[in-house]
Amino acid sequence: MAALQLHSSRCLDIFSAQTYTELDLPLLEGVRAGFPSPAADFIDVSIDLNKHLIKHPSATFYARAKGDSMKDAGIFDGDLLIVDKSIDPVDGKIAICYIDGEFTVKRIKKENDQVWLIPANNAYQPIKMQEGNSLIIWGVVTHVIKSL
Repeated sequence: MAALQLHSSRCLDIFSAQTYTELDLPLLEGVRAGFPSPAADFIDVSIDLNKHLIKHPSATFYARAKGDSMKDAGIFDGDLLIVDKSIDPVDGKIAICYIDGEFTVKRIKKENDQVWLIPANNAYQPIKMQEGNSLIIWGVVTHVIKSL
C-alpha cells in the first residue's frame, strides 16, 4: 500500500508512514570506503528499514523536501525526510514547522525567550518568531533518505 499524502505545499509534501510491513533486506556489514576488504569479511545478515529507521511508528511520518533552503544541512530538493512527532523540538534540531499556515523545514534556534527558524543556506534569511506568528512544530527530522 502506498503512503497516504497528507499535505502538499511549495516547501514540503507530507505523507503518512506505513510501518506495519516487514521487509528484511540483505546487509553487508563493515563495507570499507578505503581499500577493498577480503571476501571473508562478508557477513550475511539482514535489516528491516522500518525497524532500523523508525523508533516510534505511531508518531512518524514522511516529508519530501522541496527547494534548497536546507542544502548546507544535507537536505536537498526531492530528499525524503523521516519525521518523528514524539521527539522534543529542542534547540539545534531540524524540524518540520507549520508557521502562519505554511509548512517548512528549518533548524530550531532558541535564544533566551526568542525562537528562530534557521535555514541552512545563506541565500535565505532566518525567521524570527514574533508576537502574532502562529508556530506549530510538527516533528523532528530523524533521517534523510536521498538518491545518489
